[in-house]
Amino acid sequence: MSVTFPARFTLVGATNPCPCGRAGEPGRKCTCGPAEVAKYAARMSGPLTDRIDMHVPVGAVALRDLSGDAATGDGSSQMRARVGQARCQQRKRYGMLRGVTCNAHVPGRWLDRHTPIENDARTLLHAAAATLELSARSYHRVLKVARTIADLGADEKIEARHVAEALRYRPSARK
Repeated sequence: MSVTFPARFTLVGATNPCPCGRAGEPGRKCTCGPAEVAKYAARMSGPLTDRIDMHVPVGAVALRDLSGDAATGDGSSQMRARVGQARCQQRKRYGMLRGVTCNAHVPGRWLDRHTPIENDARTLLHAAAATLELSARSYHRVLKVARTIADLGADEKIEARHVAEALRYRPSARK
């Protein structure tokens, strides 16, 4: 028997890059060996990792920057407006699909068939899927993230730059 339970949520998690937590940090020396780092990374299973849409490495903030006013990029109110516009666009796009209000909830196959995507973006996505050995789930998650990136930029079609950015959030694409 197969049972489906409603479980729509946003999972945000954090891990250290290695057991000592210093790998890749400028000015800090990692004390872990390659075998330790590999064992540490393997604690999270491949199937679980495959179900996480975005993996974003975040470096430590230097103490001198904690109290600084060096804000870059969009402010919170500007980002909130962009996200609101993107979500409104998604609600309109999926209005005819029951229970679907955003890119995360649309079936991957539907999105693959019905979303406007430029030829070079489709070529990049297919090449990346083959090279990175993406599962069907990962392929569709990359497509959903690319669609969201395009929506945030108010772009009607998914372009190669959207796919490239979405691929950067996949762990196998960063290695």
